[in-house]
Amino acid sequence: MKIIGLEEHFVTGEVIDAWLRLDPHWRDLALRPATQGEPARLLADLGASRFEAMDETGIDTQVLSLTTPGLQNLAPADAVALQSAVNDELAEAVRAHPDRYQGFAALATPQPDAAAEELVRAVTRLGLNGAMVFGRTRERHLDDPVFSPILEAAQELRAPLYLHPQSPPPEVRAAYYRTADELTTAALSTFGIGWHYDTGVQLLRLIIGGVFDRYPELQVVVGHWGEVVLFYLERIAKIPGLARLDRPLLDYFRTNLYLTPSGMFSRRYLGWAADIVGTDRLLFATDYPFEFAPAGGARAFLEQADLTATDREQFASGTWERLCAGIRRAPLADRTG
Repeated sequence: MKIIGLEEHFVTGEVIDAWLRLDPHWRDLALRPATQGEPARLLADLGASRFEAMDETGIDTQVLSLTTPGLQNLAPADAVALQSAVNDELAEAVRAHPDRYQGFAALATPQPDAAAEELVRAVTRLGLNGAMVFGRTRERHLDDPVFSPILEAAQELRAPLYLHPQSPPPEVRAAYYRTADELTTAALSTFGIGWHYDTGVQLLRLIIGGVFDRYPELQVVVGHWGEVVLFYLERIAKIPGLARLDRPLLDYFRTNLYLTPSGMFSRRYLGWAADIVGTDRLLFATDYPFEFAPAGGARAFLEQADLTATDREQFASGTWERLCAGIRRAPLADRTG
């Protein structure tokens, strides 16, 4: 059984330098693990250490992506300057190890037109399989019309966008997650719950804002079994604004969204997700190096999953390979010239 992980991160020194130059207000809490300790070492390595970890847990291929918050907190000029460099480095790693690596492009969303052009280049010229995006670009949400060029390009290319968590804004962290202990505050704001509430809200904004009505073929991948909202669909469906949408709420989950576990290897969550969206909407991910399961953990979870043999293989890699086979690799003349 071939296993492909979709949420597997890396970072470059140039990106870290750009993050460190930011005003503290725009620095994401992920800066610490990206620059300190074992996670920082693993993020920076695209060689032997990563291959060893993949083999140990049972992952055959990683879909590499720039770790949170990507380029989205940067000034537009800095983000644009870095996106091509990051994607060129990523594509080089994929070319060097095509059986072990694939890639999600990093996009300079502070400059949406340039980001859309880069998405086209990344997919049609570099061979990357869509892009990793985050819900906010500084104070703007992804459903803001200013980001339409990116969403339009993704739909035209049939290239999936992976909607990944980022730290809640400083004002939200101060109001809801601050405790007497700095480390506890950071944990509560991020992997404890803050990341997931924040990303769940961003996902709902895309739906309620009519993004999938305007771009009905757009495909978005969401981690952590749907970022909380999957477990509250009956309540969410009562939001008045949903009545103005073209389709019932659940239909968007079953036609425009894919879900991954992001290393949360829970049989209970797997059963719930499969029941709500269907097994054909499940993709695999380990969230390397943050929630990476050693000692055969990834392969064991899949082998022991309460799925048919066919569904298990589709979850492990088949559905992702089918999604990638539908990506349009020919250049789009109106965007690339």
